[in-house]
Formats: sequence, C-alpha cells, structure tokens
Amino acid sequence: MECMPVVCARISACMFAYKKCQLSAFFAKLKPKGTTDFLSNKPSTALDVTQLPSRKFVLSFITASGCLALMAEWSWVAYTVLEVLIAAACCFGNVLVMCAVYFGIRDSLREPTFCFLVSLAVADFLVGVAAVPLAVLLDGWVSLIPELCLLLSCVVLVLTQASVLSLLAIAVDRYLRLHTPLRYKALATQRHTWIGVSVCWILSCLLGFTPLFGWHNYSSPASDSTNTSSTSFIHPPCTFLSVISLPFMVYFNFLGCVMAPLLVMTLLYTRIFWSLQGRLKDSCPQTQASLLREKRLACSLALVLILFAGCWIPLHLMNCLLLFQGPQAVTQGTLYTGILLSHANSAVNPVIYAYRIPKIQQAYSQLWRRFLAWLNCCHRKKAGAQIINMQLNH
Repeated sequence: MECMPVVCARISACMFAYKKCQLSAFFAKLKPKGTTDFLSNKPSTALDVTQLPSRKFVLSFITASGCLALMAEWSWVAYTVLEVLIAAACCFGNVLVMCAVYFGIRDSLREPTFCFLVSLAVADFLVGVAAVPLAVLLDGWVSLIPELCLLLSCVVLVLTQASVLSLLAIAVDRYLRLHTPLRYKALATQRHTWIGVSVCWILSCLLGFTPLFGWHNYSSPASDSTNTSSTSFIHPPCTFLSVISLPFMVYFNFLGCVMAPLLVMTLLYTRIFWSLQGRLKDSCPQTQASLLREKRLACSLALVLILFAGCWIPLHLMNCLLLFQGPQAVTQGTLYTGILLSHANSAVNPVIYAYRIPKIQQAYSQLWRRFLAWLNCCHRKKAGAQIINMQLNH
C-alpha cells in the first residue's frame, strides 16, 4: 500500500488533468484561426481575450478542485479504517462461533444445521482474512499482471458464493427436518452432511472462478502481440472492475448465483413458517414446546438470510447502475459504502447467533467461564511462583 504523500500526489495529478481538460474545452469554443492553444501547444485560433474566464472563476475552480481532492483523500482514509475494523470483527467473531460450536455444544457437528453454520462462519472468517484486505488492495494501489489480478478478484466471488450456498443448505435442512421427519434421520447423517458442505464449497469455487475461463475484461497476451516491447512490461493498476466484467457481475453473479438462491430460500422459509403456524394451532401442549423451539431457530436463521440480502443487494444494484447508466451513475463514496455494507454482514452474523440461538448462547457462556478460569489459574501460578521466590531469597 502506498504512503499518504504518494496518494496525495496521485490525486493532485488526476485533478490537474481534469482541470486541463475542462479549461481546454472552454477555450476551444472561443478561437478564430491562426493562433496556438497555450494548453496544448497546437495550432489553433486567435483567442478573444474579452471572453476569457475571469480570475475569480479560475480561482474558484481551482479551490473546488482542491476540495474535491481533499474529500477523495479523506473518504479513502475513512474507508480503509472501517475495513480494518470490520476485518478484525469478522476474524474474532467467527473464530468464537467455530470454537463455541466445536467445544461448547455437545455432539454439535452431528447436527446438519450446526455443520452448515460452521461452514458459513468459515466463509465469514475468510472474508476478514482475505476478502477485506483484497478489497483495499485491489482499489488501484498495486500493478499486477492481469491474470493474477483476475485470480485475486475471483477469491472474493468464491467467498460470497460459499456464504450463499451455506445459507441455502441451512434452509433446505430445516425444510426437510420439518416436512419429512421420518426420512430426515436417515438422510441427515454426519457423512451426508459433510458431503453437503464439500459440495457447497466445490460449487462456490466453480462459480466464483468462472471469469478465469474467459468471461473477463482484459485481453489475452496473444491478442496484444502487436504491442511494442517497451510497453509489454508495464501493467496498469489492478482494480476489481478492470478485470471482472460487469455483464458477468449482473447477469451471472447477481441474477443467477445470488438472487435465484435467495428466492428459493424465501420460498422455503415461507413454507416452514406456514407449516409451523398450522401445527402450533392443532398440536397438543406436549409437542408445542418443540415446535416453538423449531420456530425460534427458523426465525433466527431467516434473520441471518434477511441481513445477508440487505447487505449484499445494494452493492449488486450499484453494479446494475454502472452497467446500464455508466460510471457517472455511482459515486466513489457510494461504492465504498456498498462494499463496507457487504463486508459488515460477515461481522454481524456472530452477534445474531449469540442473541438468537440458545445453544450458541450457552456455548459462549461456557467458553467465557473457561477463559476466566484459565486466567485465574495463570494468576495463581504467577502468585505462587512469586511467593516461592521470596521465600528462597530470604
């Protein structure tokens, strides 16, 4: 990552180029034949001095440009700081979820729902470890060969797809548990569950790495063979949309890989709640307790789904605007907000688990008690060692 003076220099250079183009366009309207354009040094027209912009206009234009550069600099600083905080929250929260499920809930990995929750937590943890740093890095701060830039950009797509498919697997599991209770125990074995987790991740890799097979923005080396050797070693700054095609993001990733599973999950949870509501009315008091527990868990998992949709759909809608309206449709600050919102989803999920799922609540409490007991034990050992040292010295 570049230091702040370099950032300022890059922004200043961009603003200077922008001001030069604007002033050139202004002066181009004023020239009769026979003079030279003082901005481009090319033969042009005689300039009518009476139509030149006033000193006040030029000063206000330059001041506004400087303000824009300062705003761009501070928006990038705020974006980077927030990304670092989100990455730390993703890592800490999801490691806590994995430890809670594995150590705190007895035989938890024999239950398919918790296995898929662990899969979702792993995807969210990798968002903090890999996706967030890559999002900051792939904002034009490094120059990479197009193939490597594309590979790193696809990692973000793989992790998003793993989250979607884990949520879909959880919804299918809850639906089968409720509607096929007799066959569920035979289907939901530990072996079948881990096969399902593996299928989710394999499909995520296949769908996320699809741009590597040709649906991308950059040209192949063979098609660039006419370029001179002097420019063959100069690589442009690596950005996500410089290598990932917007039609791919809208038609394939958004509509096919995100919206379609979300619609299926919405239908499944609608059927689950409809069925639970009917059973609660007709059930005896003995079975109502288990049905209420099932409904509470389904509500918690549906909330996770709603938050995922609410955090990711705005960014995909921005991609739609960029595709159909052009780059001017979405400002850089708005795009940063959408990216932050999508990453924040991975940090919010552990909080939802803690407040909404009783087994994970108990597991968190158990881990906290173990941690306090370990701290107390370490303190006692240290105090005992100090006492022994004092006795030996005397």
